[in-house]
Amino acid sequence: MDWLTDNKIPMGPSAKSFVDWLTDNGAWFFDWLSTVLSSVIDALLYVLQTPHPLIIVAVMTALSWWFRRSFSIATFTALGLLLIINQGYWEETTETLALVLAATAVSMVVGIPLGIAAARRPWLYEIMRPALDLMQTIPTFVYLIPALILFGLGMVPGLIATVIFAIPSPIRLTRLGIVSTPEALTEAAVAFGATPRQILRKVELPYAMPQIMAGMTQTIMLSLSMVVIAALVGANGLGVPVVRALNTVNIARGFEAGLCIVILAIILDRMFRPASGDGT
Repeated sequence: MDWLTDNKIPMGPSAKSFVDWLTDNGAWFFDWLSTVLSSVIDALLYVLQTPHPLIIVAVMTALSWWFRRSFSIATFTALGLLLIINQGYWEETTETLALVLAATAVSMVVGIPLGIAAARRPWLYEIMRPALDLMQTIPTFVYLIPALILFGLGMVPGLIATVIFAIPSPIRLTRLGIVSTPEALTEAAVAFGATPRQILRKVELPYAMPQIMAGMTQTIMLSLSMVVIAALVGANGLGVPVVRALNTVNIARGFEAGLCIVILAIILDRMFRPASGDGT
């Protein structure tokens, strides 16, 4: 087997050379992107942290009622957020929420058009599918390293890593919703003289909306699963106390921070999950 190991394909050095090339030639772009994403996160943090926490609790409770028209969901939202305040993790929760909202917004803004394009052009999806599989299966720490080199410590590399991990879901589910549109609906639209753009806007997207919303809820959950990993590259939020609790074997602190992540995940999932027939 020596002949095989002695002729190692330089995959690792090639990846390093590519990242070095990006660093040398694309620094201006990554600096601009870092500034834009930092501004988005800072704006979200300003909205979430400037008002009194009870005002944010009231707004979140009202939004959960507005979206779901469910007294139980609104009550859970209010009690869950009050419990987070009681445990002393409100600031970390708002930082995590800002990161999740920013990652979800970027994933949906990029993912939905790519999903539509993949549905309209099967050859494009065949090209995208291996990349999407790679983004969801490659260990997160592998692309945290170049993200750290290109963007430095802070919320931005955590956001980039979160988007890479989460964006395949809206792409796949948007495509699935578009291709699942019954041919009878599109044929009827064509018979009435609808253009391809009108068919997309008035037939395919409304039919695919449950799948798109499912993609958004999956993106939110995947983003929350990255909270702890993002803390390793300097992202603030609930991942920081979890990492510190792990380093010091502090069971109490780890349970408290973990419970806050669970509460936030349940609130966001119940708030944005497509309504089912049983009202849940």
